[in-house]
Amino acid sequence: MRSRLTMSAKVYLAIVFVILYAPIFYLIFYSFNSGGSMSSFEGFTLEHYQAVFGDNRLLVILINTVIVALLSALIATIIGTLGAIGIVSLRNKKLRNTILSLNNILIVSPDVVIGASFLILFTMIGVKLGFASVLISHIAFSIPIVVIMVLPKILEMNTNLIDAALDLGASRRDVLTRVIIPYIKPGILAGFFMAITYSLDDFAVTFFVTGNGFSTLSVEIYSMARAGISLTVNAISGLVFIVTVGIVVMYYLITMRSKKTEGSTQ
Repeated sequence: MRSRLTMSAKVYLAIVFVILYAPIFYLIFYSFNSGGSMSSFEGFTLEHYQAVFGDNRLLVILINTVIVALLSALIATIIGTLGAIGIVSLRNKKLRNTILSLNNILIVSPDVVIGASFLILFTMIGVKLGFASVLISHIAFSIPIVVIMVLPKILEMNTNLIDAALDLGASRRDVLTRVIIPYIKPGILAGFFMAITYSLDDFAVTFFVTGNGFSTLSVEIYSMARAGISLTVNAISGLVFIVTVGIVVMYYLITMRSKKTEGSTQ
């Protein structure tokens, strides 16, 4: 009976993954098509990828996207980590639960609502739409993600470690940098990589707050797709997918390495 359930679960997961990834691989497959449409595959070519790397404007947009993703992820990770530590240190449970609820609301809120809210805010305070507005928006929606990723590691941490460090004469700063942060490092890395992927993939929020000639890949892909079917869009989308997969694999390798290091030290 258990083997049947296990087999059924595997089949179900296989079907789900096929449904999720089939359109993506279909898109990437036709990015190598020498024809100009996705109706029939005429032959293998790299001309669409060459067109991407030969377009200086697309390269600038790619660099903009990477810079925003790295900067927003770094700043959001710092703020989110300190925020998670601050939330756990609150003694008032009602206040702690209220802050966590507000944090979770930001995660589940529609991107359109968040983007429109930022647009109104930047218009009211006079912030010009462009690099700064996109960066601030990406930092804002990445912070709750980092908090959620870091919080479980802090909660599973034994508070006796902190008490022991304080008894041995460690300052609050030493406790933070030498006890807490090393222990919650896997959660911090997870939050950082999640923030990068969210920033790279975001469209709705960026669409509202971009301007002054500044754009990201997601907005550019949308603009190109609206202009008509072009296999250059397939090539760009394929590159974004590969980069995202690379980030996930990198995070997985770092996590596995940290687990092996913890196992060897124990």
